Amino acid sequence: MSDKNTNSRTRNYATVVYPESAPEMWQTILAEMKISAFVSPLHDSDLNADGQPKKPHYHVMFMYDGVKTEDQAREACEKIGGVGCEKINSVRSYARYLCHLDNPDKHQYNPEDVKQFSGADYFSVIGSVADKYKAIREMIQFCFENHISEYADLLFYCMNERDDWFRVLCDNGTYVMREYLKSVHFQKVGDANEISNNPEQ
Repeated sequence: MSDKNTNSRTRNYATVVYPESAPEMWQTILAEMKISAFVSPLHDSDLNADGQPKKPHYHVMFMYDGVKTEDQAREACEKIGGVGCEKINSVRSYARYLCHLDNPDKHQYNPEDVKQFSGADYFSVIGSVADKYKAIREMIQFCFENHISEYADLLFYCMNERDDWFRVLCDNGTYVMREYLKSVHFQKVGDANEISNNPEQ
């Protein structure tokens, strides 16, 4: 009879790591495995259904280059002190869950605090069209409130202060923001010319 766990294969698995029971250098061990992986920020603000705090923990995602059996993945989980071994149906959905990005009723963790191992790129995995639109909306509002009309000023600000906006500009958000700022610039020039031509106004 064939072993169901041995024959059932997929590329992506997850486990939970509790700091007090994991090896002291468990993230170093993870890095040495050379498996693409994400480690969530420490979930230290999660609540049970009764409102009681959950034990602080990390969520760890393994993303293999090829399919692995659950037994093979469990071996990797155990090396870092992981509890359980869960198959991941959607890499993007689970990656977003690391920070509760689609669960507004839960504590929101900072995506910048997700650790990436062996070439895994967290932001390329979690990106969505809705996130891009949200960032562009925020940038337009920011430029309006701060009287920014030059793209270079916005880009420099994002580069130093807002990595999420900077990524959107570098990927595909530049056109919209340039057109918006160009329109603001021409509007300012038009207003200035109108004032100069009608000094009594």
